[in-house]
Amino acid sequence: MKRSILALVPFAAVCLLVAQNDDAEKPKTWEERAAERFGDNPTAEHKAQIEANLPTPSKPAGDRRILVFYRCEGFIHTSIPFGNHALAAIAEKTGAFSADFSDQYSVFAPDNLANYDAIVFNNTTHLKPDEAQRAAILDFIHGGKGIVGLHAAADNFGGWDEGIALMGGIFNGHPWNGGGTWAFKVEDPGHPINAAFGGKGFWHKDEIYWYKPESFQGRERLRVLLSLDQSKAENRKPLENEKEAPKLAGASPADVDVAVSWCREIGKGRLFYTNLGHNDLTFANRMALQHIVDGLQYALGDIEADATPSAKIDVEIAPAPEAP
Repeated sequence: MKRSILALVPFAAVCLLVAQNDDAEKPKTWEERAAERFGDNPTAEHKAQIEANLPTPSKPAGDRRILVFYRCEGFIHTSIPFGNHALAAIAEKTGAFSADFSDQYSVFAPDNLANYDAIVFNNTTHLKPDEAQRAAILDFIHGGKGIVGLHAAADNFGGWDEGIALMGGIFNGHPWNGGGTWAFKVEDPGHPINAAFGGKGFWHKDEIYWYKPESFQGRERLRVLLSLDQSKAENRKPLENEKEAPKLAGASPADVDVAVSWCREIGKGRLFYTNLGHNDLTFANRMALQHIVDGLQYALGDIEADATPSAKIDVEIAPAPEAP
């Protein structure tokens, strides 16, 4: 037995050394992890696709400046640089706003935020602003400015209830994964932020979240603009498994309400959030980009749009067509 133990010692030492080397090779900082995830994307070809599908903004009421924040403490979406390029191209080619980009928490200081009309959280995850930065973000929107959240912006601010409520809710899984093409209902097709959809529901390939029930602000507070069309079998199928069944709380997959985009007034300011934006080339989709820029211009105050919570009004619903 003694010989066996002695024989195992070198083997264990080698395993420990390999594990330590592997650990040392893993990116540690946000900057290292981002560089690994983003690589050289978007490529010149991707940029051309994005620029060929830029939306048409409304005329701004004045000079507008946005801060695009894209840091992640959790999962890093490869679509982030695609979204950044789309917003930069819209700014440069249309003049609807100017855009600055940052991944450093220090931008959330009152004197710096005073330079901006809206903050765009581009696929940020698990953000952890300190107390002063939290207060600056809340003062920014309550004071009359705008906040926009793209996709993973709803996977943020754990432990900060006001931040979670600000965005509308927090991530509770994505049964509708990025490889699927899903059916979407347009709620109030005549709403200005829904102009991109031409009055019709649609199908789109992207990853769609649902939200922790205790965090989701719901139709009593949010004006829901897009939701999943659960009348379609393709949308129901991801919920028909043991993993997702407990989250249904006894409801039928056909009756689940999955909001995708919404707007709301917060204090004197405005919020727009859309779950679109997981897939890289969502930012090369003209319809999706038009919806995003219209929501952004609502947040900026350049598009007047009704934000009455959905529970307080009756609106027309445009279902998705039967097939993609």
